[in-house]
Parts: sequence; C-alpha cells; structure tokens
Amino acid sequence: MLKRIPVQQLRLGMYIHEFCGSWMEHPFWRGAFLLDDPKDLKIICTIGLAEVWIDTSKGHDVEGGASTAAVAAEVDAALAQVDSPGKPEPRAGIAQEAARAVKICAKSKQAVASMFHEARMGKALDVGDALPIVEEISTSVMRNPGALISLARLKNKDEYTYMHSVAVCALMVALARTMGFNDLQTRQAGLAGLLHDVGKMMIPTSILDKPGKLTEAEFETMKSHPVEGHRMLLEGSGIGEIALDVCLHHHEKVDGSGYPHGLAGGEISMYARMGAVCDVYDAITSNRPYKNGWEPAESIRKMAEWSKGHFDQRIFEAFVRSVGIYPIGSLVRLESDHLGVVVEQTAQSLLRPILMVFFSIKSNARMPPELLDLSKPACKDKIVSHEDPLKWDIRDTQALWSGMEVTPW
Repeated sequence: MLKRIPVQQLRLGMYIHEFCGSWMEHPFWRGAFLLDDPKDLKIICTIGLAEVWIDTSKGHDVEGGASTAAVAAEVDAALAQVDSPGKPEPRAGIAQEAARAVKICAKSKQAVASMFHEARMGKALDVGDALPIVEEISTSVMRNPGALISLARLKNKDEYTYMHSVAVCALMVALARTMGFNDLQTRQAGLAGLLHDVGKMMIPTSILDKPGKLTEAEFETMKSHPVEGHRMLLEGSGIGEIALDVCLHHHEKVDGSGYPHGLAGGEISMYARMGAVCDVYDAITSNRPYKNGWEPAESIRKMAEWSKGHFDQRIFEAFVRSVGIYPIGSLVRLESDHLGVVVEQTAQSLLRPILMVFFSIKSNARMPPELLDLSKPACKDKIVSHEDPLKWDIRDTQALWSGMEVTPW
C-alpha cells in the first residue's frame, strides 16, 4: 500500500516509492528504492523535501500517513478552487498556431544552443542576442499559449537544456499575461525564463545526464548552477535585474528550504517565484536520460500536492489558470467511456476543455475523431480521469491535437 508521510518519519527499511518534489531537487534520480543506507536517510532529511511516498508492501510501515485516496481528494479540492470562469480572449486556432510554433521552436532552440555554447567558451552574453528569441516566443504565446508550450515539451534527451530554456520562456510569458503584467513586464519575464538555466553550461554533462544517484559532491556541483549562471549574466551585456534575479533564485522555496540562499516567502522576488513554478513544470513533464516525464495533467496534480511550502500559492494558482488543469495534449477518460485529447481550454471552466474524442473504451477501438466542447450547456459528458497514453498504446496524441507529427527537438 502507498502512503505519504513526513520526511521526519522515514526509517531504514522503508521502501521509498516517490519523493514529493521535482527530481531536480534531490540526488536520488533513480526514483523508487529500499532505504537501507544511513547516509541516504541523512541526505533525504537535509535536502529540503517535506514529504515522501512509501510502499508498505515492500518495506516497513509507520503509524499515520495519508492514503492515495485522501491525497487525491486534497488535490481535487485544491484544483477545484482554482477553477473559475475567465474572460474569453480571441485566439488563433490551435492547429494553425502549432504550424507556426514548430518553426519558432526549431529556430529558437538553435539560437539558444549557439548563445549558450558561446557562453561556455567564455564569450560574454549579449541581451541583443536573446531579445529576438523572446519576441518570437512571446508573439506565439499571445496568439495561442497552448501551441508552443505543448510542442516545447517534446525534447531530445541529449539537448534538454536548450529546449527547456525555450519552454520556460513561453511558460513565463503565459503566466505573466494571466497575472495581468504589461507588455514590458511580460517580455522581461520571458527573458528571465530563457536565461534562467545558463549556468548549466558550467556543469559537466556526466553529472547532468547521470542515470543513477548523484554523490554528495556531484549534487553540490549541480546545485551551483544558479550561482554560475548569475556570474555569467553579470559578465554579459544589457542583462537586467529581473533576469539576474530569476537565474540566481529559481530554486528557492517559499518555506526557506531551497537554494542557494535559503530565502523564504517575501524574501524571494515575484519573478523568481514565477520562475520556480515554470521551471518545475517543464522539468517534470520532460523526458530525461534518467527518467521519463509525467503527463501534463499528472504534473499539475503533483505540483498541487507539493505546492504548500514549495511554491507561492497565488502564483501557482495563476499558473494553473494559464496552462489548464488538463493542459493541451492531455489524454482524458470521459464518463461516457471514451478517450479524448485536450485541444483547447475554454473560458467557462478549466474542468471542461475542448477535446478531440477518438477512442471507444467499450469497443476497445478507435473511432472517427470528433471535437467535443465540454463547456457547452447541451454537453452532458465530463472528464473522470486523466490517462497515460502508453497504458492504452496510444502514441499519436501530439498529432491528434496539433494536426501534425512532430519529432523531439
């Protein structure tokens, strides 16, 4: 049986099923394992994670803890609070914008790769090289935020950092718009997202892509990337305070357990608190050499579970409103026993998006794809769960929402 317990209750002999936090926040990237090393227990108690999931069928149990059903009910209640009618905004069609966003992603990735490689070789970063990238990404997000954000999740495992920078730029722009920022503030947020991980250029790839547990020394090296990036940006030309701040502080947590400075609450700037949310979402939805990413809807639920202590609650709620409870590309199961892929959010409710319905569970067979707007008063169907496409051997969710096949960048 799975149960969630406070880290303080962990004991040797327990089987750790999952940490309650992004895998970038701890050195145990391999995930589930039997806790049988006192050194590992000590590390877990000092890395700033508040809770873990244990599997009592594979290791020792403890009194108390929260069941999967109780945690699911907590998350449902938290996400339902975020759901409220929004203001309808004119948007480009999702397939139309996806066609444009594919070209923007490819171009932006190459530009970021070139800029970061030059920085690694010692050339000072120039904001003039970054601003055109931010402008193109911002323009796409303003036409339809879901297209580029969803496409940017498809990353080549070996070149993750470049597309991660593009994705976090887009997520920061979308979040800034949801929070009512003006155009200048929105582009500053996007620039900060684009440059937040430049310090990873100073981390050996043997550590960045290591499939197993990091040593204490390797984890400390990994945690140096915000400081290294801040130093690189300071040496650059025209890099503003917001980008500098987000680079240095996007791994801080509101409860003070983050790094590099252990800042808490209001000590962390609003832009850095935004960066923390956007960075984690893209990290946990992306495939890495050591771990496959979670599906978008699952990732939103995980973040809702961790949000108290980790994220600024108001900013996290704004983030959910910007990407959706069921982000574009999510596979969902309907009460009518059909499967559909989310193709667009609706202003009426985050729980009632527009779907492309294409699979009958009763017949265990595909059906002609059909658009279904769950927000329409005449529609009586509703989402009962999000689903893992691999469980159903469905490998074309990208094509179903975007209208085209896209390979990882």
